[in-house]
Amino acid sequence: MPGMNLSDILSPACVKVPLDARDRQGIIYELIDLIAHTGRVADPEALKAAVWARETTRTTGIGHSLAIPHGKCVGVQGLTMAVGKPAEPVDFGSIDGRPVRLVVLLASPPDKTNDHIQALAKISRLMASEDFRQRIYNAASARELLDLIQKQDAAPAAAVPAR
Repeated sequence: MPGMNLSDILSPACVKVPLDARDRQGIIYELIDLIAHTGRVADPEALKAAVWARETTRTTGIGHSLAIPHGKCVGVQGLTMAVGKPAEPVDFGSIDGRPVRLVVLLASPPDKTNDHIQALAKISRLMASEDFRQRIYNAASARELLDLIQKQDAAPAAAVPAR
């Protein structure tokens, strides 16, 4: 899906600002619960186990105060994501040592590897813009966060500056 839009896989019900959880595992579980409430995952506990297993193998704190925990699990209906902003920056064991200010959780069924990789790449591209990151980190509500993602998502690829 070359023209993948994150807006297509991100339900407004899966955006939360601020998150209640204060630690890495709590945040991951809270985001999975948001997805579970939309009915897009048959077994939230299995998804939590899959994402947490991946997280403990290698941190998903990719730097720039962003973490993208992700996992594949049977019972997830298509590619789906949840986005949350911790009330306070959280230690995710990030590669740059900085605490995380935005968490984007991605879940997919095991047979959607290509879509999964495309979505990870799209998130990384969006977040490569310093200006966009600052606006995201300053978003005061779920609505504002969702609007920022939708606007940036709809912008032509040329509008997203390279690193």
